[in-house]
Amino acid sequence: MMMEKTGHRQIGVFLLMASLMVGYGVGRPVQAFDITTDVPKESGRFDLFRFGFKAYQNGDKKKAVEAYRYAAEKGHTGSRWALANMYAYGDGVPENDYEAFKAYAEIVNHDVEPGSPDTGFYVNALLALAGYYQTGIPDTPVEKDLSQARQLYFQAASVFGNPEAQFRLAQMILNGEGGAKNVRLAKKWLNLSRKNGNVGAMAVFGDLVFNEGQPVLGLAYLTMAADRCGPGDCSWIRELQEKCFSVVDENDRRGAIALAQNMSTGNH
Repeated sequence: MMMEKTGHRQIGVFLLMASLMVGYGVGRPVQAFDITTDVPKESGRFDLFRFGFKAYQNGDKKKAVEAYRYAAEKGHTGSRWALANMYAYGDGVPENDYEAFKAYAEIVNHDVEPGSPDTGFYVNALLALAGYYQTGIPDTPVEKDLSQARQLYFQAASVFGNPEAQFRLAQMILNGEGGAKNVRLAKKWLNLSRKNGNVGAMAVFGDLVFNEGQPVLGLAYLTMAADRCGPGDCSWIRELQEKCFSVVDENDRRGAIALAQNMSTGNH
């Protein structure tokens, strides 16, 4: 299975920014900022964040970067996260994974309480750092460290209950990366992740169940995953589903489809 920029795919970055604006007590609407003016660098960190967000919305990424930098220097986590993502994807600045890594690390180095306004930023940073440690960053001090990646995924999966972290942790455990291989433990995390809505985890869980001798149940999970997958995951999920479908008889196929429909209705 292929993952683009493993550990920090740009999924819903703008939506996370928008939703977390509420968490920062936006008493004054973002629309109140006049982005035709210079960045108000002497403003408070929250106002700088709002200004940067509004500038980004309007396509002025140069001002967004400047505002985020000033806000980050004043300790604003969301702005530091926004800068990290912009460096990670070359969005308004030259792509620079090492700069992104350092910004994500700054976020993780300051613990947050689960449920606080900064929780989304913190968990995203954990996933990003884990992804970097899975691959390393060439020509920088960041070397491949699978043990550290596994530990970061575990933190996001266990402390914050993040479904994507649960899925990635399960994959590492299943492959024996960064620690011992343990299929039973991997299945536990996969099952938890798929119950929390992760379609990739549902597919891998179904494939495991199928190969353990429960073809109808395994195919049912694979079928549900194929029906719910997003553009980035559909190719490998459907490939798994088709592979399993090709080796069972028609009765099992029909049974799996019927079970998938029943389970979908019952939200299993």
